[in-house]
Amino acid sequence: MQQYFISNEQIYGDRLDIRGDDVHHIARVMRMNTGDRLLCCNEDGQTALCKIEEISNDFVRCRIIEWIQVDVELPAHVYIANGLLKGDKFELVIQKGTELGAFSFIPLKAARSVVKWDEKKGDKKIERWQKIAKEAAEQSHRTRIPSIFSPLSIEQLIEWSRDVDYKIIAYEEEAKRGERKQLKNILRQLQRGQSIVAVFGPEGGFSEQEVAMLKENGFISCSLGPRILRAETAPLYFLSAVSYELEFK
Repeated sequence: MQQYFISNEQIYGDRLDIRGDDVHHIARVMRMNTGDRLLCCNEDGQTALCKIEEISNDFVRCRIIEWIQVDVELPAHVYIANGLLKGDKFELVIQKGTELGAFSFIPLKAARSVVKWDEKKGDKKIERWQKIAKEAAEQSHRTRIPSIFSPLSIEQLIEWSRDVDYKIIAYEEEAKRGERKQLKNILRQLQRGQSIVAVFGPEGGFSEQEVAMLKENGFISCSLGPRILRAETAPLYFLSAVSYELEFK
């Protein structure tokens, strides 16, 4: 069943109006009609089973049949901090990372990032990333859309992360040294309601200075196994590991 996100102000009594680009998606892409059912998720993460009553050019009016209980979010808040990547690789991380339960995405300005952030085009880029996250959240029936930060420097990330419960950096040198238990130990300590930020480098990895700076500020260097993963694969591996540890006990 198709799902859409709405603001709380779009709900009134047992009715709600879907507006914006979703109207076109419902009417033209999905070709839905009055009487069809869909799901709507509000800003509080509550999901309503709805029935379409009216479709116009500006809105789709629905009647709320019932509020349903769903539990699809990861038990912990997982922040993915990723060095800026070439092409559409970062979009892939956002799309698949959303499906896997990421709470937020933090683009990083790393020393070895081939991509340099263009401030003039930044707002449009983030708007596109947020749209990708929204569509992926709808597809995977999540109850919230991950937020996407404006790009941070390593120093800004360190300052932001002061109140995060667990902080790790995925570092390929740990894989080469054969250290594979650190991540498992951390994830076994992670509890429901806590937060964790995982930092991943760009295609060229982090510089030794960046790794040292992160370690000096409480980030724990971890291996993601014996194989060296691509920059866009590593965050997805990590999210899968978090899901397995927290949701399959």
